Amino acid sequence: MSEPSAVMEASPFGIQSKKLAMWLFIIADAATFGAMLFAYGYLRVANPDWPRPFLFSPTILDSIVMTAVLLVSCVTMVGAVSAARGGQVAAAVRWMWATLLLGVAFTVLHLLEWSSMIGEGWRPGVNPTGGPVQFGASYFSITGLSLGHVIAGVVALVVVARKFARGRLDAGHVETTGLYWQFVTLVWLFVFPLVYLLNAR
Repeated sequence: MSEPSAVMEASPFGIQSKKLAMWLFIIADAATFGAMLFAYGYLRVANPDWPRPFLFSPTILDSIVMTAVLLVSCVTMVGAVSAARGGQVAAAVRWMWATLLLGVAFTVLHLLEWSSMIGEGWRPGVNPTGGPVQFGASYFSITGLSLGHVIAGVVALVVVARKFARGRLDAGHVETTGLYWQFVTLVWLFVFPLVYLLNAR
């Protein structure tokens, strides 16, 4: 009786399972963000007295800084993926830690902004200006979901960087983490103009 073939049929997708899983997650998550931003756009257009609470300084300037921080973190993440593919473990880990620190900086800036908004009386169901309360709900929901993704990315970077440095993960794991981080940044590039710039006064 002949031995069964040890060669498995190649994946028709030509992609690692972890990378495929991440792409499927990104597609599903993009649908979630898309639905939230669409609902936000509808609420904004449907309310003629929609509030514009953001002054150009400091809130808009702070959001520009947050955007710049995330864009720079994309560059450092690309450096991590490139180094990991080239077998440069130490360099890849350094780039990941740089990305992580930028993610922490974004988180701190975002929490400070939330603290300022809450200090002005904004809540998910409260509008201190007396206008539509939907602004607070949409603002905290959309930015909160985005912030939650950044925090999750920071945690993932800690785990992947430590395990990759010890040889317990490969370059594919770094690349998969990079896909997630680039997605988080891409989402913010939609949130920034829609939630901040269009609500500046």
